[in-house]
Amino acid sequence: MADESEMHVPSGVKMASKEGILNEVVSDLDKTSLHVSGDDVDEVDRPGVGVDAEDEESDPSEHNVQSNVESDLIDEEELKNAEASYTEEEKERRKDEALIHKSEGNDQFKAGNFVESAESYTLALRICPLKYSKERAIMYANRSAAKVKLERYETALEDCTKAVELDGGYLKAWVRKAQIDERLDKLDEALEDFKKVLILDPNHKEAGEAVRRLPDQITERNEKLKEEMLGKLKDLGNMILRPFGLSTSNFQMTKDPNSGGYSVNFKNNPN
Repeated sequence: MADESEMHVPSGVKMASKEGILNEVVSDLDKTSLHVSGDDVDEVDRPGVGVDAEDEESDPSEHNVQSNVESDLIDEEELKNAEASYTEEEKERRKDEALIHKSEGNDQFKAGNFVESAESYTLALRICPLKYSKERAIMYANRSAAKVKLERYETALEDCTKAVELDGGYLKAWVRKAQIDERLDKLDEALEDFKKVLILDPNHKEAGEAVRRLPDQITERNEKLKEEMLGKLKDLGNMILRPFGLSTSNFQMTKDPNSGGYSVNFKNNPN
């Protein structure tokens, strides 16, 4: 990815909701590869365009990936209250101090010290005044890159989301967010993110390929989830009907072509 000083994915029985189905299925986190390189931390206050080449993956087991989640928290309400009493000179001074920590985080990232790198970005975010939204977007995006290296994908996604909230034109953060969403099997979200990337950069190769590929994957996944849910419903039905000498074979499910739901018809003598 790019260089981020930022460091700048029925009648009858109706089908369960898509959300209900998804909550019962475990995502295959090995399905999509996600890589970040030393160039994925931005050194400037605006992200570059495009994604840089991958580097050799570092073994996350070498790092303390079980670091306290509390250490990641940024209390923006507290920052806002404190910032109200700062002079413009104090705000500028604190921004400069935060940029020093960000620079340290970039160096630690490039050295493979991802835990320390993430901590430096956190410190920068706790110092940098909220008014510097683009600088803070870079810090969040850079911290996301470090968390990806540590396989902390959920919080990495949160950081990417925060980065694009602060800077909606931040291409690299949108790309990384789409990659993490896909890694977490959040395919619908990944598709929307890649579409956003194409709005910002119509020639983005990875996004173009993803927008062509993901719809079929989403359809395939949804059909698989429907089959799994129907299987579970059948097992449950057999368990309930067995004391009455019946089974789900006594019932025929017919899909409604209009609603997509199913109606159930009783069959007294099933074959």
